[in-house]
Amino acid sequence: MHWILLRGLTREHGHWGPFAEQLRAAMPDDHVHLVDLPGTGIHYRDDSPGTIAGIRQKVLEQVGHIPRPFSIVALSMGGMVALDWAQHAEPGELQHLVLINTSSGFSPPWRRMRPGTWPRVLRLLARRELFHRERDILELTSNREVPLSLCKAWYSIQRQRPVSFYNAIRQLAAAARYKPQTRAPMADALLLASKGDRIVHWQCSAELEKRWCWTLKVHPDAGHDLPLDEPAWVIRQIREWLPGQ
Repeated sequence: MHWILLRGLTREHGHWGPFAEQLRAAMPDDHVHLVDLPGTGIHYRDDSPGTIAGIRQKVLEQVGHIPRPFSIVALSMGGMVALDWAQHAEPGELQHLVLINTSSGFSPPWRRMRPGTWPRVLRLLARRELFHRERDILELTSNREVPLSLCKAWYSIQRQRPVSFYNAIRQLAAAARYKPQTRAPMADALLLASKGDRIVHWQCSAELEKRWCWTLKVHPDAGHDLPLDEPAWVIRQIREWLPGQ
C-alpha cells in the first residue's frame, strides 16, 4: 500500500517530524510518501492556487510516479485537499482516506475556525521574527509541552524553505471558501479529531460522520496537531480501522 501524507496551512513535509517514520515502522510492508502543497516545502518558491481544487491539481502533478491505488493521511487543510481529491478521483485511484482535524463548508464558520483564532492566525503569518512565530504556532496547535528543540527544528524549516505571506493568504482563502460536493466519495473513511483542538472544532469531523456514515474517533485532549501530540494514538486508530490489520 502507498500512503500519501498531506499537511495543512503553511506546513510542509518537515513538520511531520517523527510521525512518518513511526507510521513506516507500524506498517513495514507499506510505503509512505510525504507530499508538499504548492507554496510549501520543496515547492516554496511556487505560487499557491487560491482554491482547494487548484491545490489538489498541483498535488496530483507530484504523484504520477507513485503506484496506484493511493491511501491518504491528511491533516487540517490537507484534509480538504484529500477530500476534494477523493470526490474527483478516477475509479480505483484511492484506497483509504484518513482525515485529521479537518473542516469543510458543511460546518458553520465559527466551528471551522474557532472565534478569536482568525486574527491570531493572521498576526502569526505576518510576523517577521521566525523563531517566535514558529514557537507561537506550536503553542497554538499543540496541547503538549513544546520543547526548545522542536521550536528550533521548525525555525530551521522556515529558514530553509520559507512560506511567503502571499502564499499563506492564498491558502487561507482557499480553505475558507472550500465546500465539498454533497455525495460521499467512498463508502467509509476514518475521521480523527481532538476535543482539545483550539483551531477547528471537533464537530466539523462529526458533521462528516453524520452526513456520510464514516468512522469517527475523537481524542479527549490533544491539540490541532494530533500527529504531533499523540502519534501512537493516531497510528493505532488507523491500524484498527484498516481491514485485515
